[in-house]
Amino acid sequence: MNYITADFDRDPTREDARRALEILRQWADAASDVEISDLDPAVVRLKAGGAVDAYPDLSRSYPADFEADAAYKAGMPDLQNGPESLIRGARRQIQHVGISNFRLPIRFHSREGADVALDTSVTGSVSLDADKKGINMSRIMRSFYRSAERTFSFEVIEETLEAYKSDLESFDARIIMRFAFPMKVQSLRSGLEGYQYYDMALEVVDRDGVRTKILHLDYVYSSTCPCSLELSEHARRTRGQLATPHSQRSVARISMVVDPEAGCLWFEDIVEMCRRAVPTETQVMVKREDEQAFAELNAANPIFVEDAARLFAEALQADARIGDFRVVASHQESLHSHDAISVLTEGPTFDGVGLEPHLFTSMIHAR
Repeated sequence: MNYITADFDRDPTREDARRALEILRQWADAASDVEISDLDPAVVRLKAGGAVDAYPDLSRSYPADFEADAAYKAGMPDLQNGPESLIRGARRQIQHVGISNFRLPIRFHSREGADVALDTSVTGSVSLDADKKGINMSRIMRSFYRSAERTFSFEVIEETLEAYKSDLESFDARIIMRFAFPMKVQSLRSGLEGYQYYDMALEVVDRDGVRTKILHLDYVYSSTCPCSLELSEHARRTRGQLATPHSQRSVARISMVVDPEAGCLWFEDIVEMCRRAVPTETQVMVKREDEQAFAELNAANPIFVEDAARLFAEALQADARIGDFRVVASHQESLHSHDAISVLTEGPTFDGVGLEPHLFTSMIHAR
C-alpha cells in the first residue's frame, strides 16, 4: 500500500485528498470498532454499511475525584479564542458582546452615610475586533467578583471596566448596573411612612478612550389631564353635573450624563429633583386624608405629557452636575386605549435617530 507523505511546501490538492480518503477507507474496512473509535468515531462512516451512531464505550459515572491540573487545562479546546478561520458570517467588528442580567448583591453609598446592599443586575460588554472569533465571557463575571465586596461608585465601576477590558484585550467596553433603590417616603397628611423603590441604573461607557458616566432613573407619578379637568369643571358649573377628570399612572425615564468633578449627584438628589419638578409622585402608605390630599395635589398640578418632559428638563438644566440628558415620558392613559408619550433630549449623547421599538412598553410599572 502506498502512503502519502506530508508535503509542507504546498497546500494539499483535491487529488491529494482523494488519495488519502481512499487509503482511509481501506484501513477502516480492516480495522476494529475500537481502533476506529480511538482514531475518530466519524471514520465509521467510511466503512461499507458503517453505522452513523458508532461511539466509543465511555464511562457513565461522574468522576468526583478527578482534578484538572495545569497540563490538562492547557490541552482543553477553547473555540472562542480559536483562529480567524472559525469565524462564521461577516468579518466585521462587533460593538458589544458580553453578558446581561448577571446578578449579585452590591453595596452602594447613600446620602445619609450608611451603605445599602441591593440586588443588582449587571450587563457587561466589550467590543470585538473583526479578526477575533469571540471572548471568554466568564472573565467579565470574574472581574465583578473581584470588586463585589467593595462599596460601588462610578470610580469602582471604572476600575472593574478597565480590568475586564485588559483581560479581554478590547478597546471599547460598557457596564450597566440596574437596581431598585429604596427611600422612605412620608404620606401627605397622616404621617405614615413607607418605602418607595426607584428603578435606577449606573452606566459607564468607554469608547475610543473617552469615558461617559450615565445615571438612569424611572420616576413614577400621577398625571391629571388639564383638558379633562377643565371639562369636568365646566359640567359642574353649567349643568350641575358631577364629573371627574381622568388621571393615570405615568413614568418618566430620565437618563443623564454625570460629571463627578462638579460634585456628587446622590441617588436621593435626583429623586428629590423629580419630585420638585412633578410633585404628584405615586404614594406608598395612604389613609383617607392622604387620598383626599392626593386628589387636591393632582388638581393643583394638571399636566400633559409635553409639560412633564419640559418640567423635568428645566430641573436637569439647572443642575451643574448634569450634562447631556434624555427624558422619556409615558402617560398610560385611563381615557384612551393608547398611551401619550414624549421624548426630550439635550446634547449629542442621547440624540439618536431611532428609538428602541419596545422602549415605551418597557415603562409599565407593576410593583
